[in-house]
Amino acid sequence: MEIKRKYIHRNHEKGRVPSQITLDDDYNLPDYKPDIVKVMRERGSIKFENIQVNDGHINVKGSLRFDILYRSDMEERKIDSLSGGIPFEETISMDGITELDPVHISADIEDITIGIINSRKLSIRALVMLRAEARDVREEQMITDIEGTEPLEMRRKFRNILQLVTCKKDNYRFRQEIDLPQSKPNIDQILWKSIQLRGVETRLQEGAIQLTGEVRMHLLYYTQGEERRLEWLDEALPLNGSISCDECRENQLERIKVVPANVELEVKPDLDGEDRSISLDMTLDLDICIWEEENMEILEDVYSLTQEIIPSCETLELSTLLAKNYAKCKISDRLSLGKEQENMLQICACEGEVFIDHAEPEGAGIRVEGSLNVELMYITTDDAMPIDSYKGTLGFEQFIEIPETADTVTYELEAGLEQLSAVLLDNTQVDIKAIINLNLIAFSNQVIEKMTDIEVRERNLDELQKQPGIVGYIVKEDDSLWNIAKANHTTMVQLIDTNELNSEEIKKGDKLLIVKTV
Repeated sequence: MEIKRKYIHRNHEKGRVPSQITLDDDYNLPDYKPDIVKVMRERGSIKFENIQVNDGHINVKGSLRFDILYRSDMEERKIDSLSGGIPFEETISMDGITELDPVHISADIEDITIGIINSRKLSIRALVMLRAEARDVREEQMITDIEGTEPLEMRRKFRNILQLVTCKKDNYRFRQEIDLPQSKPNIDQILWKSIQLRGVETRLQEGAIQLTGEVRMHLLYYTQGEERRLEWLDEALPLNGSISCDECRENQLERIKVVPANVELEVKPDLDGEDRSISLDMTLDLDICIWEEENMEILEDVYSLTQEIIPSCETLELSTLLAKNYAKCKISDRLSLGKEQENMLQICACEGEVFIDHAEPEGAGIRVEGSLNVELMYITTDDAMPIDSYKGTLGFEQFIEIPETADTVTYELEAGLEQLSAVLLDNTQVDIKAIINLNLIAFSNQVIEKMTDIEVRERNLDELQKQPGIVGYIVKEDDSLWNIAKANHTTMVQLIDTNELNSEEIKKGDKLLIVKTV
């Protein structure tokens, strides 16, 4: 007797643990930096330096990297910038983890506040959410057929199975040379740079992943010459490239997260020897999962009239694609400056970041609530404070439809910014318009009994002879023709013929005549 098997691969999550930490420290200005009068802009990022996995816990070492743009006490250089870092170390407990398990650590800065203690010392406080995820790829054996010399009764069922093709990390390098427009003066010193992705989309091709979107670059800099005035540059750079992926096919299902990992920006001389060329070198990290759907016929049960066959079974959770939905949410609102803010003369840059605050299944879909954090950099009407910034938050809500199902639903939801614009209405009000991409992939999960092996024994003929040859049977709740045939040493075909049934369908109360097959 030969057992035929097929193999499927699936993601197995061994553990997922969040850990919230608070970083609070003081930072002294380097001697070469002028005194601080006012912090105008602040931002932070997390850099991991060492991740060590041990039995039951993960040690994480890294640093909070921060940048600030500030008003100094200098008359000639009123605006300056500063970059620094605060080290941290955290231990994350995870049950069942071992030193051999692959672990992915990510971090979100939920809040960062940089205050002034005095003109030479800053207070750095950040709330950071660390997320540890341990997952691997499991191979499952599915019995599809049994071949042998003895006749067998087999029950098969087609199941739509989501087969994992690959789950891996990769990166894409984006390089661009930007020449300053003729209207812009030469660069002497870059004070602030901001690089954001807009409207990023991924598409599978034969053997490759296509990336499209936009890279938005904003610079604030001092110009060359005696004046050394402030200037800014806002550029939209097209993103259009591909990375090799041998497993990719156009009809597959993908979930690809794209995030900037490392950005290097350098000012270079142009062909005339003037500092008017900007070299942007950015690395994008890609978290790639690719599946394909397969309609597989699986052997669910088996028995024999001549031998005793004992199947071994175990439970298995299978996932099928429920929905993949690309939703867009439009925001149109106004932001008003506070009384403590300098009035606006001209907007230099508008940046945004999307956060999902809450998402949960509701009826035939998932309701999403989130916020768009908008930060404006602008020229003020006060020559003593030429540049200022303003932060505002706009809320949004979106209902994303998915088919209703009785099975357990799991989903992954990713939010991104496609478009963002700011129009100055007057000195204190700005009209904000934005389009937010909400990319949802939802799975329906069900637990099945999977046959893993069979044991064959000689049938006890004495016991078989003791059973009656013909019996009458009244169908009970949840009975099936298969179960009745198996329990009474006959076949479904024999039951259908004997009782002149039109199909395999039976219902409670039906009367059947069962003839034992020997």
